[in-house]
Amino acid sequence: MDGEPTRFFMVHLQKSAGTSLRDRFRSTFDDAAIYPNASDGRDKRHSVISLSHLLERWRARRHEIRLIAGHFPLSTVELLDAEFVTLSVLRPPVERTLSYLRHQKMLNRDDRDRSLEEIYDDPFRFNGLIRNHMVRMFSIGADEMRAGDGVLTDVPDTRERLERAKEAVAGLDAFGIQPRFDEFCTELERRFGLDLGPPLRKNATTPAEAPPRLIDRILEDNALDVELYEFAQRLYRERNPGA
Repeated sequence: MDGEPTRFFMVHLQKSAGTSLRDRFRSTFDDAAIYPNASDGRDKRHSVISLSHLLERWRARRHEIRLIAGHFPLSTVELLDAEFVTLSVLRPPVERTLSYLRHQKMLNRDDRDRSLEEIYDDPFRFNGLIRNHMVRMFSIGADEMRAGDGVLTDVPDTRERLERAKEAVAGLDAFGIQPRFDEFCTELERRFGLDLGPPLRKNATTPAEAPPRLIDRILEDNALDVELYEFAQRLYRERNPGA
């Protein structure tokens, strides 16, 4: 739209440096320009994942929002009456999942005495935020996710959905891979005239050895995510031959 400011929509994948990227954007945008902020409700878990809540707050704060950084699928932009620069950071599925499990164990009192495998087996987290999470975030359609109010909508794991996710990643205005996160931030600064401040790491967990059986399960249960990440790696190298 003519006269509209440049806005950014981050496909914030769980445990893939999205929080670090959001906070680096704070060197360019003040708090009012970022969704979600404190004005968007006390329950941060709700504001970062509920599609209906985002749409309600968008109607109230459209004039000031410059960055949307919740856990919303890419197709969310189809429901917002504005143009967005779309971006994301992908991470190897095993590392992403183990970091998510460690974070849950650290964050939730009820999980502190549970093993990583016990947390992994929780149906809500497994089906909503672990199993082929990246493919879901890039393939789920706007109409599909309305039924479940966002990314928690259950969708089948299919080859067709994987191909849709690949097309979506290839169509992003910019994407990075988590092992080269700082390099991606430098690219964003160069291309879009941003100031992303100094390097930082937020919500990082300390790597720890995981049972081989759990790693095998993650690879099997997230086979589509493994293929998507391999595709993203190849595409990243093609677009960044000197990297």
